[in-house]
Amino acid sequence: PDIDAPERGSGYIVIAMGKYGAFELNYSSDIDLIVFYDAELSHLSPGLELPDFLVRLTRDLVRLIQERTADGYVFRCDLRLRPDAGATQIALSTDAALHYYETVGQNWERAALIKARPVGGDIACGTAFLDELAPFIWRRYLDFAAIADVHAMKRQIHAHRGFGTIGVAGHDVKLGPGGIREIEFFAQTQQLIAGGRQRLLRSPETLTALDGLVAHGWISGLVASDLAQAYRFLRTVEHRAQMLTDEQTHTVPSEPDALARFASFCGFETVAQFSAALLDVLTTVQQHYARLFEAAPQLTSGTANMVFAGKADDPETLEALSAMGFSQPSQVVATVRSWHHGRYRAMRSQRSRERLTDVQARLIEALGQTADPNQALANFDRFLADLPSGLQLFALLTTKPGLLQLLADIMGSAPRLARILSRRRRLFDAVLDPAAFGPLPSRTDFDRRLSEAMPSDADFETVLDAARIVCGEQAFLIGVRILAGTITPDDAGEAYAALADSVIMLLHLRIESDLAAIHGRVPGGDAVVVGMGKLGGCEMTATSDLDLIVIYDAPDAALGGAPVSDGAKPLPAPVYYARLTQRLVAALSAPTTEGTLYQVDLRLRPSGQKGPLATSLSAFIAYQQADAWTWEHMALTRARVISGRPDLRARVETAIREVLRRPRDPGKLATDVRDMRALMAKERGTADIWDLKFVRGGFVDVEFIAQYLQLLTAHDHKRVLDPNTRIALFKLADAQALSPEDARTLCGAVGLYSNLAGLQRLMSDGPFESRSAPRGLQDRLAKLAGQPDLAALETELRHLLPRIHDLFDRLVAAA
Repeated sequence: PDIDAPERGSGYIVIAMGKYGAFELNYSSDIDLIVFYDAELSHLSPGLELPDFLVRLTRDLVRLIQERTADGYVFRCDLRLRPDAGATQIALSTDAALHYYETVGQNWERAALIKARPVGGDIACGTAFLDELAPFIWRRYLDFAAIADVHAMKRQIHAHRGFGTIGVAGHDVKLGPGGIREIEFFAQTQQLIAGGRQRLLRSPETLTALDGLVAHGWISGLVASDLAQAYRFLRTVEHRAQMLTDEQTHTVPSEPDALARFASFCGFETVAQFSAALLDVLTTVQQHYARLFEAAPQLTSGTANMVFAGKADDPETLEALSAMGFSQPSQVVATVRSWHHGRYRAMRSQRSRERLTDVQARLIEALGQTADPNQALANFDRFLADLPSGLQLFALLTTKPGLLQLLADIMGSAPRLARILSRRRRLFDAVLDPAAFGPLPSRTDFDRRLSEAMPSDADFETVLDAARIVCGEQAFLIGVRILAGTITPDDAGEAYAALADSVIMLLHLRIESDLAAIHGRVPGGDAVVVGMGKLGGCEMTATSDLDLIVIYDAPDAALGGAPVSDGAKPLPAPVYYARLTQRLVAALSAPTTEGTLYQVDLRLRPSGQKGPLATSLSAFIAYQQADAWTWEHMALTRARVISGRPDLRARVETAIREVLRRPRDPGKLATDVRDMRALMAKERGTADIWDLKFVRGGFVDVEFIAQYLQLLTAHDHKRVLDPNTRIALFKLADAQALSPEDARTLCGAVGLYSNLAGLQRLMSDGPFESRSAPRGLQDRLAKLAGQPDLAALETELRHLLPRIHDLFDRLVAAA
């Protein structure tokens, strides 16, 4: 090291930024510094850690410059223009800095580095370092997205049309409309666009940059002259304002007497003369700036002025975020900055960050319009963290405002859907389909979509993945319709069931075909799949399981024989159809790379878990006629044959109807039903009014009433049977087995419970906790029930549940 000049060859670099770097300091300016060091050039005594030592050195340097003593201070220092200032030390290695700028450097940082120059430490090393940064700052080719991002920088700092007005008293001559910052950005944006190929445009000084733009034909001499005169005038006003109190202010005094004194200080005889001159300058600057960016798209949909670029939190941005309902506006700004710093995989490409810049203000506005902005932002942040790439997402949000609002609704109200979106990005493509918000698809539509995605010549793994993709997409779109308000959760029950029917049928056919290729077919044999519970009643929610029974028939099965399949590897019929059932359950429930379809429950089959997986028709009939409990017949009221050939389907449906239409002892039936309800209350009972299934007066009571009355009256009134609870109640009323008033009360309860439970299942996982649920979900539940808020809805439930309980006690009355 050179003892007389230890800074030479030290690798320690102090870079001046901003007005200091451009030789444009104000009377009372701070100085913007960035400190770097080249680890290979630094030489320390043994035992010293280079990063720690240089951080301490930098801290001491800053303290010496800005510490106030009896003789005052030198300069206030600001180190926040360094790369990722919130997460890095105040002295940063050149290798780390180069990696940052090359990977996640932002366009506002490119603009800031135009004014960078080495002023302390190893000047030669600093010059070499800035030369290495030149390709980042000055790109030879700049694509459209990057140009749009450059335009967006100033629009974020202060929108040039409609946001803020030009004035005199209290006007900020730096950041306000028509101010110094607009002149600087006017020059810098064009420097960034053209400076990669035209080196003479790389001047850090604003006035020199304007001359260069004229020389290269980017702007006219008249525009440059106007802006240069305005720049000199506004800088003079800025100097004078700072001389008043030796503070870094850019604001014209607002109090009348102070304004009069300030006008005189600036060389004007009257406030009117000063005002006229200032207004003329501001208007001229704003007009030139507006024309430069007149084709730029609008960043916000409202009047909020939100700034996320730069080194410090913008007060107006914090105020706007607070007004939107964000409780920690500084954290919102920090979160958006973290996206730009590339801390998530989705944000590591330059194009993704450029697209984000163009949409981020409108995105935050949309999240702010949800019932719980804080939760919405947190959910979107988690969603973004799971995405492999953000480019497509932000491109879509830029061109599809409706999609942006839908995404905000999902993030603010439906964390479950948000998690699904993060795992299955292709769902955004599905939402863009014009039919996404149209009428609900029919069973035929689902059949067609699945058949197209599951060709017969595809291998079974491909079929399973295709089924999961299509079903996941269609189930999500049903949920989107609910969220958009085009259908209710109650309406969606039939669509969810139709989707399940379709995939069960197609997988059933495919498994039969694959089984036949190995084991042949059972001569004359066939099998059907019967849906039970919510599936049978077409009352499914977004998270419903599938309750299934597989029934088969084969020659000699009724006589106790065991027909055998006719393939190369023959199987007895019971084994054959048990294997078919196993494969069907696995096809529906086994996880693949595309997730799972449904959880499947076979416990409603004859003899439950002790019975065979597939039941012969003769054994099914014998069991139902002789051995089934009353609760099993209650469950059978919701049976619906989903898949299988017409002949066997008809015979199974006939067998079910015959079982349900048997005459019954009213007293025993009522006692069995009440005993079953009492057992459920003992095992699963709850006082939680939001456990709408098991709370007294909830779903179970309504369903038990409908099932009891169907079993009681079906012998005399054959038409009362229907697997759908609400339709069954209407049919019971038509048969006068239920009074019209009671039917209306019960049907109203079914509709309300279905809507509330359906929305809960769609939007959140796990049990519903009313007080801790997202505000958006609370509001949607209340609105769905026609109530002003959740408290009013809970009051309604507390009145309705006892009424349904009383109806159960009155209608299911033991003799």
